[in-house]
Amino acid sequence: LPKKNTLNVIVAGIRYHDAPAAIDWLCRAFGFERHLVVPGEGDTIVHAQLRFGNGMIMLGTANRHGRGFDALMTTPREIGGRNTQSAYLVVDSPDAHYERAVAAGAEIVMPLEDQAQRWRGYSCRDREGHVWSFGDYDPLA
Repeated sequence: LPKKNTLNVIVAGIRYHDAPAAIDWLCRAFGFERHLVVPGEGDTIVHAQLRFGNGMIMLGTANRHGRGFDALMTTPREIGGRNTQSAYLVVDSPDAHYERAVAAGAEIVMPLEDQAQRWRGYSCRDREGHVWSFGDYDPLA
C-alpha cells in the first residue's frame, strides 16, 4: 500500500550519459528545480533529485558496468533511441511550457495541440532521447 500523508508516491528514476548537463538542461527547458545533487568522481553525478511542483525525478550518470540497481537501468542511446517508460507532467500553461522547451532545443515528437478529451499538450525528447509529455490535463483533479 502507498505511504499515507505524503505529497508524492511515485518518483521516476532516469540515467543520463552526461548527467551534469542533463540537470542544467532539465531545469532550463522544463522548469525542474534542484533539490539534491551528489557529484561523483570526474564529471559524474552519483544521485540527484529534481523537483517539479509536488513531483520529483531522481537521476544519475549512466554506468553500463554498474552493479545492483545500475545494472537494471539503461538509456535510449543504448536501446536504439526507444524508451521503455515516459513521464507526463501537468503544467498550467502548455503553450508557455512548449515555447520554453523549444527555445532550449527540445525535439518535439508530438506537436502542441488540443486533445479530444478537452486538454492541451505535447511530447518531446530531451537532449539524450528520453520522452517527456506535458499538458494541462490533471488525471487526479
